[in-house]
Amino acid sequence: MAALGDPHTHVPAVHIGGTNGKGSVAVLVAEALRVAGHRVGLYTSPHLVDVRERMLVDGRPIPAAAFAAWTERLLADAVRTDASFFEVTTAIALADFAARGADLSVIEVGLGGRLDATNVLTPLVSAVTRVALEHTDYLGPTLEHIAREKAGIAKPGVPFVVGESDPVLVQHLRRVAEACGAPVHVVPREARYEGPLAMRGGHQRRNAAVAQAVLEALPAEQRPPAAAVRQGFARARLPGRLDRRGRWLFDVAHNPDGISTLLRAIATEPPPRPLHAVIGILGDKDWRQMLDALLGAVDALWVTNAPTAPPARAWDLEAVASAFGAAVHVEPELHDALAAASSGARTVLVCGSFHTVGDAMARLPGLAPLG
Repeated sequence: MAALGDPHTHVPAVHIGGTNGKGSVAVLVAEALRVAGHRVGLYTSPHLVDVRERMLVDGRPIPAAAFAAWTERLLADAVRTDASFFEVTTAIALADFAARGADLSVIEVGLGGRLDATNVLTPLVSAVTRVALEHTDYLGPTLEHIAREKAGIAKPGVPFVVGESDPVLVQHLRRVAEACGAPVHVVPREARYEGPLAMRGGHQRRNAAVAQAVLEALPAEQRPPAAAVRQGFARARLPGRLDRRGRWLFDVAHNPDGISTLLRAIATEPPPRPLHAVIGILGDKDWRQMLDALLGAVDALWVTNAPTAPPARAWDLEAVASAFGAAVHVEPELHDALAAASSGARTVLVCGSFHTVGDAMARLPGLAPLG
């Protein structure tokens, strides 16, 4: 940040963490602020196809030439500090938002919270959407450990919005936030947004209620009026989240909590049958639990590996075949899995890692998020 002139201090920010839902909440908040007349930078991760998806100002991605220029500008500092890919993209995003004249930004946490690169911010509001088991090798072995890490984005005097509904986890989040002097706003367990939403799934009504609480916690001069919130929420969309495109349905459910949410949404709004599914999961996830759940909801299931998934994190398809036998179709090549699943299906669900959904979108004509 210092090498770039501390751009994180130039644009006021909203900071949103959580296991699931944080991307949806970020998009909802950003869209309401845009409708209210703000020029809004939005930083989310990971991307599906193109890294520039992560850095939007008023819905427009960072230009390719600008991304290349910022990368060249930061290269020596990145090497000197041994910066990670995420640290570099965070720096580029914050510099880009300042350069493109954003007057507000909405920043999604990458992993955890306390030690995440985005935690360089002192935002106007911070929030944690939901806590579930994830990245236990980094964040700790229990939900309580993970909650404490996520609450690490709380800052003295900055409103801290809690979307989690489990009372025990709420107390863990509250304890960390109050210890640093952050006023805590807990979204009531039963709260659901009742207005129009572009994003599908009952879980998005909970996400929208959390987003509404985040917006209400903003200082008066940045707080959008109710009409802007309603209009923004009615048009906010996030690629890869219950994202229906013709007979294709994409969802980046990549942990048990995400799969459960996806299956509840499918049960509530059943897609045309037969419903075939293609899933690719990274090997460090609880894939047995996810496949068990998914098999009960679809008519046929193909398991595959995404070409862009890191080889060291790829799941072992032989182990999958051994565990599930004829209940699943094993097809290592994503292109072949997509072709096989589409045969005879009225709906094809592609889910799992961002790599799987992004690689599928890139291979299907006209479906990549940036066109």
